[in-house]
Amino acid sequence: MGLRAQVRTRDGWAVQHAVVTVTDMTGTQVLRAAADENGAVRTDDLLQAGAYTVIVTAVGYAPAASTALVTASGRVEAGTVVLARQGGVELPPPGTWSLDPVHSSVAAVAQHLGISSVHGRFTEFGGRIEIAEDVQRSRVEASISSTSIDTGNAMRDKHLRSADFLDVEVFPEITYRSRALTPAGPDRWTVHGVLTMHGIARDIDLDLSYLGTGPDPWGGVRAAFHATAELRREDFAMNYNQVLQAGISAIGTTLRVELDIQAVQGDSIPG
Repeated sequence: MGLRAQVRTRDGWAVQHAVVTVTDMTGTQVLRAAADENGAVRTDDLLQAGAYTVIVTAVGYAPAASTALVTASGRVEAGTVVLARQGGVELPPPGTWSLDPVHSSVAAVAQHLGISSVHGRFTEFGGRIEIAEDVQRSRVEASISSTSIDTGNAMRDKHLRSADFLDVEVFPEITYRSRALTPAGPDRWTVHGVLTMHGIARDIDLDLSYLGTGPDPWGGVRAAFHATAELRREDFAMNYNQVLQAGISAIGTTLRVELDIQAVQGDSIPG
């Protein structure tokens, strides 16, 4: 019954990979232990009475230090130690998160006639996020049904599904798989991945913002994200265009993709 501690994030999640180090007043390490899957630290090592420093560290978190007074019992009761994510933003706990298509949107905006924009969205998609202990090793996989494109105009949607654009009969699926993740700010990340569309795979970066985590009415836990990217149609061999008399292209050459994603903790979606 030596060291006892509980390591948590500010949101109350267990920090499973935390390490607790105890040093004496000379700075000499006298005890070191790792947290279990519940963020709990327990050892049977007894210490001599006196003052000690308890240091808690974990990858991606700012270290926390406190002073502990050990009595004749030899026990160190550090209580609950709260670690703050480096940069001040708490991220979702590690594990699998499933995209919820009912509460998410995959949209694209293209310029039309050089003076306005056409907004479209895909109505059928799914995917999963694997959040790692080391956040930069996290992974994202998603698939979209290309035939589910919807711009609010049946004739235009039929053309977009044709061989001039998505060619959905030959390429029914659009996929995205991440390769790496790099921080771009306290709550922003750049996702480096491969987008496969119209039978062509290209490296595409997503500018990702994390919006927060919380419980939902169905007993689950949800995390929200917003992401954007810019695509060039010609990079995916969608070169169809109609040029008007003034030399203006009917359809712009770039697409701005906007993703509003809710992911549910686990392999299934409650509700």
